[in-house]
Amino acid sequence: MQLSDIPKPMRVSDTVRVWFVLMAVFGTAVSLQAQESTFRWVDFHSQKDQSVITWVTRALDAEKWTAIREIGVKYDAALVVTTWRPTPQSPPVADTFNVWSVSLTNRLVTPLLKGVNLRWLDWMPFGNNSAPEPAAIYDNCLGCAADTYFTAFRYDASRHVWAARWIRGGEAAPIWSANAPPGVAWTHVYAVMVDSTGRAMLGTWEHFDYGKQKPAEDVVYQYDVDPVSGLEQMLRLTGKDADRMEQKLCRAEDAVPGLAQGQDSLLCVDTLRPVYERQPITTPPANNRGQSYPGRRSR
Repeated sequence: MQLSDIPKPMRVSDTVRVWFVLMAVFGTAVSLQAQESTFRWVDFHSQKDQSVITWVTRALDAEKWTAIREIGVKYDAALVVTTWRPTPQSPPVADTFNVWSVSLTNRLVTPLLKGVNLRWLDWMPFGNNSAPEPAAIYDNCLGCAADTYFTAFRYDASRHVWAARWIRGGEAAPIWSANAPPGVAWTHVYAVMVDSTGRAMLGTWEHFDYGKQKPAEDVVYQYDVDPVSGLEQMLRLTGKDADRMEQKLCRAEDAVPGLAQGQDSLLCVDTLRPVYERQPITTPPANNRGQSYPGRRSR
């Protein structure tokens, strides 16, 4: 039988069958690629993740650490948390941590931040239509009056590395401190809030009362992500913008549970207290009758 002898319906059916097979194979490949490109935490007990663990361990061989605590993978970069314990007899609470970005193609290591008492939070979206990002808070010292910071980690597709948000002077966004300036009544209010579009942002308000030395000072900041560039912003607010942020922080209606503090301070109580304005009196007094009457001549 020659090809020309095959009935047309059969040839069409075969073509459709082959097309569906190709589409199924293509769809499976796309699905696997999508799964491989999403973020995942490495399972240290899984055999399939041992190659990633070995790669990261060798990449960090020259760095100072005693244990690898976590490895998160997205595309071709790993978000890695290591800990350092001073001595084998030291308690776990004495551990310090470092967060790194490790390339899975050339073993390039980029330090992101360091501190103590790292606490992971829920994933949060910070940009318009952007994927949620792993967020965390941490402290800067052990056995001291510590400062606490807030950050999130984003994958930088242009450089193929991880980056920590709102880093300034080696630290992320400050949200709390036990180091009150001497001789100053210091009040601190903060909240991580989510707006109606689902975008998360951090607001902080520091109020410094110097007593009779000089007028009080307010420092209000907004930490968010620019919706156009996707880069983080650290904006100091003034005027009406600061007033609105102070109201939002004290109300904390859109705050993420567990990520707000200072709302019970006297500063917030005074901020939210209704302001009653004295209204002009329009009702005439009872003894308002003058000396002149209609139809009579005044003397």
